Order: sequence, then structure tokens, then C-alpha cells
Amino acid sequence: MALLPPFTIFDYRMAEFIVSARKYRPATFDTVVGQQAIVTTLKNAIAKGQLAHAYLFCGSRGVGKTTTARILAKTINCQNPAPDGEACGHCESCRAFDEGRSFNIHELDAASNNSVDDIRSLIEQVRIPPQIGKYCVYIIDEVHMLSTAAFNAFLKTLEEPPSYAIFILATTEKQKILPTIISRCQVFDFNRIGVEDIVAHLQGIAAKEGIKADADALNVIAVKSDGGMRDALSTFDHIASFAGDEITYKDVIDNLNILDYDYFFRFVDMFRSGDVQSALLLYDEILSKGFDGQNFVSGLLSHLRDLLVSKDGKTAPLLQVGANIRKRYMEQSSECDIRSIFAAMDIVNAVDIGYKQSRNKRLSVELMLIRLCQMAEQKKISSQ
Repeated sequence: MALLPPFTIFDYRMAEFIVSARKYRPATFDTVVGQQAIVTTLKNAIAKGQLAHAYLFCGSRGVGKTTTARILAKTINCQNPAPDGEACGHCESCRAFDEGRSFNIHELDAASNNSVDDIRSLIEQVRIPPQIGKYCVYIIDEVHMLSTAAFNAFLKTLEEPPSYAIFILATTEKQKILPTIISRCQVFDFNRIGVEDIVAHLQGIAAKEGIKADADALNVIAVKSDGGMRDALSTFDHIASFAGDEITYKDVIDNLNILDYDYFFRFVDMFRSGDVQSALLLYDEILSKGFDGQNFVSGLLSHLRDLLVSKDGKTAPLLQVGANIRKRYMEQSSECDIRSIFAAMDIVNAVDIGYKQSRNKRLSVELMLIRLCQMAEQKKISSQ
């Protein structure tokens, strides 16, 4: 009996999969997406030797708080920093960090280590100076989860730490942190990452992975992520698993259960022509596909808003859509007058507000569609 080739028995690494959020996690300041002001400030502080002893990174999930904290910790301990202020990536300190064996960088998840005893253990650890590099960096994630007693126990050390200790606190809920803690930190508020920045980053990843991705498809992923890069990358992996080497707009719409823009363009055309029957039948089609009525109403309201901003070249950049869909918005908005758009938004907004209290939700939406279609008839009568 012939033996199988060795690699078929032992080389399991071929089957390993690393999610994009980890595989393409920024490793230098220059690769951080959408936080240029914060990155510039931190690089200048490092270059001038003006490091604070405590930082507070605030912002919604997936915007790069912990990633930036790790890059800062790696850079300030680099033994041969590059001329542009980045870590060299080759010295012993950088290699130890990249391989996860650095004793200079400590991470604590405050969500599961939020007691006084956990903080006392951290305080004891702070007394140990670094063996390699200049600083011991303590990254405390979800710091708002610490108990009040833990915050109080931490206060003195945070105010007067050893010269080699730097604390980086990260939180999604800044309002829950004691003012006395905030007053002892340099506070950095991370922005939600813009749609264009997310799309550009996803395009770069798609190119590296050998995936052909439609720009409109990536734009939908970016909008759906609500400013969080981690969410965008998770969604990208999800779609790539389904679509393979080519991601299309339809793949994204079908997998994320999102109402296609085309539905809303068709509805507006029906409103303009007063076609009540077609509007009711199209809404029935949407319900039959499992979409929620309020999801449709809020989507229609957003569509009308996008038509409104498309009317003026100054506000057109507010459209967070791809080039092809942007062109359709421009064409349809040119066919609608502003007063009609305002009136339609008023009708749809009233239904959106009262949807949850309505006993017959479907009828509420259908009455809204009828009223929107009747606007065309009323406009004809008033013009006669």
C-alpha cells in the first residue's frame, strides 16, 4: 500500500483561515484608517519626546482605538525608529511585540477584570520596570466597565505612575468614566470612519486577496458598517465566502437582506405617475420577501432625503452611494421639484414615527403609498 505524500498528512496550515480584521490589522500609524488627526498628534508627541503618562481613547466600536494603542506601545519601545517616526519592525522589541511575547506591553480587558483585586494586581505589576525598551505600556480595554471602587483604587497610580509606565485606556462609553479619571488623561475622540475611507480600504484588501469587487457592493458594505472598520471587514468576509472571487452588488443585497435601491427608485416613479395599483403590488412583493414594514418606511424616507440633497451640487457630496447609483439619484432628482419631495418626506416621516403604535401596520403603510400617489393627481388639478 502506497504511503500518502507527507504534506497531505501534516501540513494543516493550508486549511487555516484568518479573518480580514486580524489579517489586515494596521501595524503602523500610516496604515490606520480614518484617524489622521489623532495619528499625527501621537507621532509628533513621540518625535518631540512629549509623551503623556495616561491616554484615554474614546469612540464607537471598530474605529481603531485598541489598534492605535498597540501601535503607540510598539513605536515608543522601538530601539531603531524609522525617520518618519514609525517602528522599524526589526529590532528585538518590535519582534517581541509582533510575536506576542513582549513583556513591556500588557493588555487588560476591564469587562471581565473589573474588581478592586484586579486593579491591585495591576498596580503591583506596574512596579516592575521594563527589561527591554523604555516603557511599560498598560492597555485597558472597555475601561468604563471598572467598578467605582476599582476606579478609586486606580486613581493614585494613574495620577503619579513610575516614569517608565504609560497607561492607555480605551472605551466606547466615555460618559461612564469618573471625571477624576478623565482629568488625569489626554483624551482622544476617535471619529467614525467615513464611507469613502472604508471603501478604499476594502478595495485594497480585495486586490490583495484576488477578489474582483464591485464598487457599489463595497459601498453598501461600508454604509451598513456604520463607521466601524471591524464590522465592514467581517461583512466583507461573509460576502466573500458566498461570492468567491467576484463580489457583486446583488450578492451584497441578497446576503445582508437589504432592500435594493431599485425598489425606491421605482416607487418614486409610481408616485410621480399616480400609479396606486403598482405601488401596492410592489409593497406586497417586498413583504413577501420577508422585509419589515418599518424597514421599508425608513428606507423610503432616506431615499427621499437623498433625492433632496441631490438637487444641489453643494449638498450632493452628502450622498453615500456608489457612482452608478449616484447617477440615478441625479437623474431622478432632476425630475422632481423640491416642494413635492418635502411634502412626501412629511407624509413618510409621520408614518415612520407612528408605525409602532399602529394596530394595522400594513394598512398604515398602504395608506401612505396611496397618499403619495395622490400627490401627482392633486398637482395636476392645481396646475389647471
